[in-house]
Amino acid sequence: MLLGAAFFWGTTFVAQLEGMDGLGPFSYAAPRYLTGFLSLLIVLFYTRRSRARERQQKNYQRGFAIGLIIGVVLFVASSMQQIALQFSTAGKAAFITCLYIVFVPLGAKFLGKIIRRENWLGAGLAIVGLYLLAIGEGFSIQLGDAILFVSAFIWTLQILLVDRFASKVDLIEMSTAQVFIVMVLSFAAMFALETPSLSAMFNAWFAILYGGVMSAGVAFTLQLYGQRYADPSTAAIIMSFEAIFGALAGWLFLNEVMSSREIFGCVLMLLGMLATQWTLIKSNA
Repeated sequence: MLLGAAFFWGTTFVAQLEGMDGLGPFSYAAPRYLTGFLSLLIVLFYTRRSRARERQQKNYQRGFAIGLIIGVVLFVASSMQQIALQFSTAGKAAFITCLYIVFVPLGAKFLGKIIRRENWLGAGLAIVGLYLLAIGEGFSIQLGDAILFVSAFIWTLQILLVDRFASKVDLIEMSTAQVFIVMVLSFAAMFALETPSLSAMFNAWFAILYGGVMSAGVAFTLQLYGQRYADPSTAAIIMSFEAIFGALAGWLFLNEVMSSREIFGCVLMLLGMLATQWTLIKSNA
């Protein structure tokens, strides 16, 4: 589930770059999260009976309230990322955002969770691999990079909040609520800060539709279900594979070529993910 979320987030990165052509960050985000919310409403309706039985059998609570709270955090993180893309390169954006690979186990440790040695090893391998994948020569920090660095802490908070509540609430309700509040806040920011263009939105319809349904709708729901069964440190490393899927999508759709350095970075990230699972792999061998 977490790899599925990473796949849709990574491929959506191409959609975000294409969709921002002629649109401001909030003018792209608002219709994107609207389509995501509408897709989740359909799921919410057709799964209402099965979820009601599940809540009764497993004593899950309603998920709307906590979803709204996490949605505010998600809005801040995603908006900062979208704004920063105007001032930073795609490679730096992927690397700096995914610093949550390190921040999440640190935050989990602070909250009293036990972090195994293989989690630290996996995080180290993944962060080196991500650097090789995303950052070229001449690394420097610009305004957009600073915004992305701060957003990495907000993404960390979102992951830790999901870890705290994923096993306790109705996840479809939680996902619908968080996408709803991001949609509402994105529309408010769009009308307050930008001059939206319907024609530009129609021109970017596929990027909006894909980013809304597959990323905002499907991927964030997969994240919630995946984190119900995975500890936050492992989840962070697996979800950071969005950088690999983003690079592959760039190669496939934008004719970008991966160097040997970038391929080696992908290998290190894969080894990092396997390292976090070493105890489980060894026990099942």
